[in-house]
Amino acid sequence: MSWSVEVDAGTCIGSGMCAGVAPDHFELVDGYSRAKRAEVEPADEVVDAAESCPVEAILVKETGSGKVIAPEE
Repeated sequence: MSWSVEVDAGTCIGSGMCAGVAPDHFELVDGYSRAKRAEVEPADEVVDAAESCPVEAILVKETGSGKVIAPEE
C-alpha cells in the first residue's frame, strides 16, 4: 500500500509546519509548501504534517482506494 500526498497551493499559507514536522516529505518553495514526492510509503510523520497544517492544505489518501488518511474529518 502507498499514499498519495497533495498540497493545495491555493489554500497553503506557507506556515512551514509540514516541513518542520516532516522534512523528508515536504519543503517550502517560493514561500509555499510542496510535497517532495506525490506518492509515499505510509509514515506517521506524513499524517502528523497534514494534521498540523493550520489551513488543512495537505491531503493524504490511500493510492488506489482514494480513502482519506489525513486530515481527519
